Amino acid sequence: MDDDLETFDRGALIAEVKKLRAGIREHRDATGHDLCWHHPDLWSLLPERTEPAIAVPPWPKFMRGCIRYRQSLDRQAAAAPVFDKEFNE
Repeated sequence: MDDDLETFDRGALIAEVKKLRAGIREHRDATGHDLCWHHPDLWSLLPERTEPAIAVPPWPKFMRGCIRYRQSLDRQAAAAPVFDKEFNE
């Protein structure tokens, strides 16, 4: 799957690493409502072009997962500032 890397010279490898790091940093630095979204921009950094085969839970299970995710942020990032805005505000 990553055989293309074998053909990269040093400069191309460095450029690829920088591109991937920038994508990871953008994902890492997401905040507010952007934490909740699916991230096809991150997936597009991979060389293979496939349509992700996602499966979406039914609403009640999905919302319970969102609540658990938010609770995990309370534990793991308790000192994070509050982003008190509605979506698209």
